[in-house]
Amino acid sequence: MQDSPDDHVNVPDDHVVVLFGATGDLARRKVLPGLFRLARSGLMPRDYRIVGSAPAGAALSDEEFRSRAKEAVTAFCPEPPGDADWRAFEERLSFGAADPGAPEPLLAAVGNAERALGGSPRRLCHLAVPPAAFPSMVELLGGTGLAGDRTRVIVEKPFGTDLASARALNATVHAVFDESQVFRIDHFLGKESVDNILALRFANGLFEPVWNRRHISHVQIDVPETLGIEGRASFFEQTGTFRDMIVTHLFQVLGIVAMEPPAALDARSLRDEKVEVFSAMRPVDPARVVRGQYEGYHAEPGVDPESGTETFAALAVTVDNPRWAGVPFFLRSGKSLGQRRQTVTLHFKRPPSHMFPASAHGGRPSGGNVLVIDFDDPGWIAARFLAKEPGPAMRLSPARMTFRYADSFQQANELEGYERLILDAMLGDQSLFTRADGIERLWEVSAPLLDAPPPVEPYAPGSWGPPSADELIAPYAWYLPDGDD
Repeated sequence: MQDSPDDHVNVPDDHVVVLFGATGDLARRKVLPGLFRLARSGLMPRDYRIVGSAPAGAALSDEEFRSRAKEAVTAFCPEPPGDADWRAFEERLSFGAADPGAPEPLLAAVGNAERALGGSPRRLCHLAVPPAAFPSMVELLGGTGLAGDRTRVIVEKPFGTDLASARALNATVHAVFDESQVFRIDHFLGKESVDNILALRFANGLFEPVWNRRHISHVQIDVPETLGIEGRASFFEQTGTFRDMIVTHLFQVLGIVAMEPPAALDARSLRDEKVEVFSAMRPVDPARVVRGQYEGYHAEPGVDPESGTETFAALAVTVDNPRWAGVPFFLRSGKSLGQRRQTVTLHFKRPPSHMFPASAHGGRPSGGNVLVIDFDDPGWIAARFLAKEPGPAMRLSPARMTFRYADSFQQANELEGYERLILDAMLGDQSLFTRADGIERLWEVSAPLLDAPPPVEPYAPGSWGPPSADELIAPYAWYLPDGDD
């Protein structure tokens, strides 16, 4: 591993990055722009090559691949590529088609790239392909010898659709790769603002002593979306919001919020503590789940007119350990809702003193103290509390203190979640990637709901889901939409 001019950042060893699914939407929107931004920021290896791959029916020449890559970078990078930066990047791109029975063009392209680098470069294989293709791609890597000791593999979500499929996929992967070589990617975990939850808790004596059941009444993790399924019926009908968002993303955020202090900020310690949280989660009770479907979903192209797929999910889960016993975690996500937000809110218990009567706050409920973590990029953190209004009477009003990333730090070199995680995979740092036992445990606790889901309830697009979601959280209330922005 080579040191960069920044003492806090490492530059990966020389790499050949093999991008499967290079002609697909994920590669266009995320992976190729991310690789370019890493290169422009000086965070790619000192020498590297990127080999795109797709089935033979979608094969491209090197020039066609470079043209597609430039279109993707131009469309999805915040700033258009400069001529010099682009020339330096595109000369490292090549393409090699591969079918399970005909991998020769890919092997030739990878061989040419490795000979151009010289020495023994590492390989990073990014499987930006539909989940159904994961097993065949992994088997291709094993059968062709591309899965050696110096190879790592990035696997996209969703990793399975239930416990049985997750176990089967893990078995397929582990037949070719050691767990230390496997990087199951979740772009939520690459966000600076999610990473900052660790800093907020464990670097500040102000918060860690009260981050427990004695002081916190409940926790909310809320990720509403304003978009519908956006033409992704073939994917969404097979997954739904619970599999797509709750298991894959929100449970992972819960693991970070609820974990015990790790022994060190290294991959093993962090992932051990997250898995401990998952192990302490009680199985999801279908009676504490609300499933919704926005009105008009059945009219979406490709959707079964009788579909019971949920576009909204709200649920209560508990973590049965000494820190969190009795504290409900309320999770909510859905399509076509009133706002696009990504928040964690920790709601603190009210103090036992009753010296302030209801009249002190004008008859309004105080709402208690809340710590709000907005983990949408660039993100912010706010503490809500009560303060005395100016004047002769003792009247209270809500006040807040806010830290905003955009106002506090230089963001010119901030990495988007995908970019951060691709860099970590090249460095071999698994801290922000999910582990096999953690994935299987989350599907295990989800089994009661998957086996006996409650029926979907309709809700109006632009609303906040079915009214029963408010009943689920009672006697509390959702922080959104009435919480402070």
